Amino acid sequence: MSDLHQSTGAEPVWICVTCGGHVPAAPQPPAECRVCTDERQWVPPSGQKWTTMAKAIADGMHAQIAELEPGLLGIGMEPSIGVGHRGVLVTTPAGNVLWDPPPVLDQSAVDAVRAVGGLQAVTSSHPHMYGAIVDWAIEFDAEIVLPEADLAWLFRTERAVRSWSGTLEIVPGVTLIQCGGHFPGSAALHVSAAADGRGALLTGDTIMVTPGCDRVTFMWSAPNRLPLPERAVRAAVAATAPFEFDRIYGGWWTTVLHGDAKAILERSAQRYIAFLRDEVVLDPPPAPA
Repeated sequence: MSDLHQSTGAEPVWICVTCGGHVPAAPQPPAECRVCTDERQWVPPSGQKWTTMAKAIADGMHAQIAELEPGLLGIGMEPSIGVGHRGVLVTTPAGNVLWDPPPVLDQSAVDAVRAVGGLQAVTSSHPHMYGAIVDWAIEFDAEIVLPEADLAWLFRTERAVRSWSGTLEIVPGVTLIQCGGHFPGSAALHVSAAADGRGALLTGDTIMVTPGCDRVTFMWSAPNRLPLPERAVRAAVAATAPFEFDRIYGGWWTTVLHGDAKAILERSAQRYIAFLRDEVVLDPPPAPA
């Protein structure tokens, strides 16, 4: 793997340890991370921290690679960095698509992707998961595909970007869906051949699989516990309605709805909206002693 794309002369590309975002090569990192100072993210009380690709790998960070199901290969980093998400390589006869790349890539990750046919396009659910999107694109001469509404959050400009809005079929059977909510361009990726042909949805923070893997919730900011308003929830559900899917993969290894996912999404939205409207009967307070 070439290191040329991670530096300009002696200047490294800086990676925010808290969110995993990349900023352009410079002698020193910026004083603040623009992603972390946004209300949807957070700055550690101890202050902003930065690393580089070379330092992270030298410190022992390495790829964790595992098949999620035939045609979907998970790629994460161990130990985790940023929001701790794992990416997904979608393999198809028409070309492979990398979704939500983690902030660091090492030679083992490159080799794993090369072994299954390389990479045609790399894309993401939202800016917190852009990760090393530029590095993957350079390594494989792949296309970066991002929503028009969120282009300002990609701070590195070494590669041109194909923008989109609404929906976009990247390769046959693999379609980006603009859900909005968490960010205006927040997206899901529909893979029609997944789940044994019943379809799967790959999601980010707008539609979040909960820890019990039996429902979803809807977030404007997960770390700051800020919910989405009703109109945004309805818009996200409506955006996915034309697509059939039996499974939802959230952004982390363990967050998966294994079956009946479309019906669960719709029921979860109804329940969530009932809470927003104060239509839920809560448990009564305990009787006085």
